[in-house]
Amino acid sequence: MKIGVLPIGHVTEAALTHIQEGLTRVFPDTTCVVVDAKLPLHEAAFDEKRKQYQSHAILNEVQGYAVKNPDLKRVLGVVDVDIFVPELSFVFGEAACPGKAALISLWRLKPEFYGEAPDIELFYARAVKEAVHELGHTLGLGHCSRSSCVMRFSNSISDTDVKQSLFCDHCNLQVTASIRRLG
Repeated sequence: MKIGVLPIGHVTEAALTHIQEGLTRVFPDTTCVVVDAKLPLHEAAFDEKRKQYQSHAILNEVQGYAVKNPDLKRVLGVVDVDIFVPELSFVFGEAACPGKAALISLWRLKPEFYGEAPDIELFYARAVKEAVHELGHTLGLGHCSRSSCVMRFSNSISDTDVKQSLFCDHCNLQVTASIRRLG
């Protein structure tokens, strides 16, 4: 399986590289590349009242990119703005389940967002967890009840910190089967 990591708007190269490396570790026998393209962050996705971006509008852009690049089996959009879905106050990411496209936001993964000191390693670990989680959805996985599984729903940053960047045995079997079907 080939995964493309797609920057949207301004995202640091270092963050993209760490996400790429993390995905390569979690998804063995998978090629993961940071794509050369960069999607613009469209202001039409910005909700003035909430002061956040609509994640679904950005995810639609990622899906469009995925359709135009069939060599990539999955595309992970990475954005550094606050995103939301209407029924929640924020989301760390969103994905087509199942599908080819996923999106994560780095905005609320930074310790500084919570008034804490910068911690680049913690930030990168959180980014990888959310990337793996959203790509898991693209492979057809729902949320897992196991607290350490990367597919556990994160309602807060502490939920993200508790879980691992890996799938539990049950979810891993599903991921392996899905990747095999992709060829």
